[in-house]
This record gives sequence, structure tokens and C-alpha cells, in this order.
Amino acid sequence: MENKPAPHITRFSDYLKPHQVIFDLKGKDKVEAIEELLDLLAKQKLIENKKLTLTRIIDRENLVSTAIGSGVALPHARVDAEGEIAVAVGRSEKGIDFDAHDGQKVHLIILVVWNPTLPGLFNHLFAGLARFLIRPENRGRIQGAKDKTELYDILAGIEFKFVHEEKIVSRARMLKKLQEIELRKKKATKEQQKELQKHAAMIREEFDRDVLSRFDRLMERYGFAVADAIDGVCQSCNINISTQMYSAMEDSNDIYVCENCGKYLVSAKKKKK
Repeated sequence: MENKPAPHITRFSDYLKPHQVIFDLKGKDKVEAIEELLDLLAKQKLIENKKLTLTRIIDRENLVSTAIGSGVALPHARVDAEGEIAVAVGRSEKGIDFDAHDGQKVHLIILVVWNPTLPGLFNHLFAGLARFLIRPENRGRIQGAKDKTELYDILAGIEFKFVHEEKIVSRARMLKKLQEIELRKKKATKEQQKELQKHAAMIREEFDRDVLSRFDRLMERYGFAVADAIDGVCQSCNINISTQMYSAMEDSNDIYVCENCGKYLVSAKKKKK
């Protein structure tokens, strides 16, 4: 058996410092809250163009909400930052409407701005944060934090594993959104294509090159690259997905690959009987 290289493990404290946390956000809506966090990064000279960064983050929010459910949102943008990555965390006692898919208000906002030369970094951070925040006990600890120091200590210990192997895992809704845009571009006017191209470019920035390369090959060959998985069946080839894979997909926002037809799979709502 071939030996795999050990994963490189780092912690959130390598990116998040105590002065990058706001324990009681004053913003009443998502734009105000995001701007408040960007003000913090600007004062620390971790970003150089607040206005541009705010525009990019809001444009991204208008595509698909970055709320991941259970009161957590991860707004982000890929722009030229002073360093490799800039992170700010805000907590809202009352909660903020982020158009979350579960309808819940957001109480924890983790804002990430990263450098364009590091296309895969955010995916690793997102995966690590999602693994931690998906556990109810961890969210309970965060919600129960009594002050800024306690909140920071909880978040600082989150581990990220940078595994050096090819693994196609990323957020499903965004890749499916990219497919919808690419299909719409074929029938769009020149003016519409400009706007669609802008949205497509924004989504593409969030994916590793290998994922996009596979996506483009599938689109060119078959006309689509992402298929729904409904009731354990791939809607592209109508072949049953393994029980283990489908079980993992049901509560996941990740993308899996159909072992039969090779399309990316997105867990969709079950058909009504």
C-alpha cells in the first residue's frame, strides 16, 4: 500500500487574533455587520481597500447567501489583501437576517478575505470551520461564551487539516449555480452575458483548479456537469448511489461524484410520494 503524506495541521489562531473579534456587533442588517467587521480589518491594516472588498462580499452574498445554517455565516471575498488572508469574527446577540436556507437569524459571522494567489486556501478553511460548527455542542459553547476572551479561546482551537491528496469536495450549491449561469449564457444577449460572466468569474474564484477543470470538461462533453441525487438515485444516469455515499450527502453541502457516470452530485429534495 502506498504511503500517503501526513496532513499539515494548523489552527484558527494562526489566522485569527484577539483584536479581530467583535463580541457585540452593532450592525442591524448583514451589510452593516459586514461593514463593521471590515472597519476592524481596515484599522488593523489587514485590508487596503475597504470599499472594493465590501462590494465584492455583497456581490457574492447576492448570488447565494453565505449563511451555512444554525445561526452561522461565512461571508468572504477573494481580493488583494495586505497579507495572505484576513479574518474577522463578529457575534450578534439579537441575530441578523442573512437569508439563511434554514430561516434562522445569524448570531456568528466569520468574515474571510484572502489573496488571489491562494485559490485553495479558503476551501480548506471553510471545510475546517464547517466540520467544527456543524456539531451542536460546539455551537452551544460559542453561544454560551460570556465575553470576547472566551469566544476567542473557543474559536482559536479549531484545527484545519491540509491534506496533500486529490479530493473533490466543495460546496454544492455554488457549483450548481455556476452550471445554471453557463447554460443561461448560451441564450443571453451581449449585455446579459457581461453580467453573467461577472457572476461566473466570482464563483470560479472559490474553487480549486482541478474541480473547475473537471467541471468544464463535463460541460463541454455532455452539456451539464452537476446532477441531482434524489432518493438515492443519480438523475443523470438513473443508477442507484451507494447507501454510504447517499447517507453522507443528505445532510451535507459538499459535492460528490457519481461512480457510474462521473457527474458531480448534489443532494436534492426527495420526491413527493
